[in-house]
Amino acid sequence: MLKAARNIPWRQLGYACLGLIALAGIGMLMGLVKKKDTAQVCASMKVVVEGKETFIDQHDISDLVNTKFGDVVGKSLNEIPIDKIEKALMELPYVSTAEIYTDMDGILQVVVQQREVVLRIVNRAGKEYYIDTKGAKVPVTLKYVPHVLVANGHIQEGYEKPLDTIQTQLVKDLVAIVEHVKDDPLWSNQIVQFYVDNQQDIEIIPRVGTQPLIIGNADKLGEKLDRLEVFYKNILPKVGTDAYEKVNVKYDGQIICERRGGWMLDSLQMKLKMK
Repeated sequence: MLKAARNIPWRQLGYACLGLIALAGIGMLMGLVKKKDTAQVCASMKVVVEGKETFIDQHDISDLVNTKFGDVVGKSLNEIPIDKIEKALMELPYVSTAEIYTDMDGILQVVVQQREVVLRIVNRAGKEYYIDTKGAKVPVTLKYVPHVLVANGHIQEGYEKPLDTIQTQLVKDLVAIVEHVKDDPLWSNQIVQFYVDNQQDIEIIPRVGTQPLIIGNADKLGEKLDRLEVFYKNILPKVGTDAYEKVNVKYDGQIICERRGGWMLDSLQMKLKMK
């Protein structure tokens, strides 16, 4: 009998018993947690609005949630329609993403990321709208005016509803120019506005100088800006800021300057003579 008892793998049996006890404990704990979650109510709602813009704030989000879904504070957590609230927030034209979850303290966490706009369009009919980083149209609001470049003039593309995508190559080119120059130390400071003339050519309105800079479109943009930099460094210091009516770099390899009074001059050739 003792010999048989010695042959029993007591250590393995002990480990097995401990494992069963642990599993039972985990099962009981999960049951308690589930029961607590079912009974737990929302203690409060915390709203975080992220992003560089301030189109919307915490009050706007809280007001939308409470208006559409009632006061969530005091409700059972499993009765709060998180998916529906997220969907309602995503329908706001200024919201890029929305995430809602509850924490262990029963707090409803609402995290909203705002859209970032890069350009303001004022079309030929006077209709205004923004373009965001994803190429979507965002409505203007009196509540907040972001510090972005403005494009106006003979722009035909209109605005029908929030988050419509860009339809014309002209507006796509304007956005491409903004994206190209945003990190450039010279042009991010030198460009104050865009104007589209009646030939659909894009003009840069500069901070330094009174003459518009005609670039046409966004094709070969880097080369066009390089030629304009030549103009600013080699030509403008010699003739002064008021010498020219317009400066045109839309043609390959040329800097065409129009003197006040209508005289045309190929400034690239002028620059070569100055060397």
